[in-house]
Amino acid sequence: MTLLRDEDLTAAFDHAARSYDALIAANPGYHAHLRRSVRRLGLPGDGAGLRLLDVGCGTGASTAALRAVLPAARITAVDASAGMLRRAAAKPWAGEVTFVRAPAEHLAEAGVTGPFDAVFAAYLLRNVSDPDAVLAGVRDLLVPGSRLGVHEYTLRGRRTDRAVWTLVCRGLLRPAGSVLGDGDLYRHLWHSVLRFDTADRFAARVRAAGFAHVRALPLPGWQTGITHTFVACRPQAAR
Repeated sequence: MTLLRDEDLTAAFDHAARSYDALIAANPGYHAHLRRSVRRLGLPGDGAGLRLLDVGCGTGASTAALRAVLPAARITAVDASAGMLRRAAAKPWAGEVTFVRAPAEHLAEAGVTGPFDAVFAAYLLRNVSDPDAVLAGVRDLLVPGSRLGVHEYTLRGRRTDRAVWTLVCRGLLRPAGSVLGDGDLYRHLWHSVLRFDTADRFAARVRAAGFAHVRALPLPGWQTGITHTFVACRPQAAR
């Protein structure tokens, strides 16, 4: 299968936006795992005085996790899909968030210039054409010494992990997506995970993009070995 990219993927997310929240709600632990990944950033207190960037916010599940853990932070949430952003902006907490429509590769052109105290990216990097360029771009938006959090489907590389992921996609995501008219998107999501980096390879990719203190942390439940939190920081400027 050819993966969807760029405008084709954005259009698929636009179409799926109306039912996306219902599907992710059927995933046990989805929202709790996002909050756990936010906590793993280790940011202080309630986030007062911090500027946070949520890249690839979708319908706002990742933004809601940031708001829940760091309610006093100033959050900018970005996504390429207008349909997903409309859903996010309609959430009860959305009035405290700045939403920007932009591809992750073109943040500066959309006026997202930072500096930020942390960047969070959930389920984004495997869906962009050039993940290395996106990582380098968000690194440059961070204050030196501040943190990156990536929440992503990255398999450990074991056959059992691939088998569990395929079972979930064949048994739940693909049938549900097909009924809703979004079969191409959910086939893409299935295969994008199988073709993307393993957890170790993605950690190496983050290091190669200029981040330090990179850690890959597994998430609990059925997603152990399938979904990881990656935490890293932009190095302090040399004196």
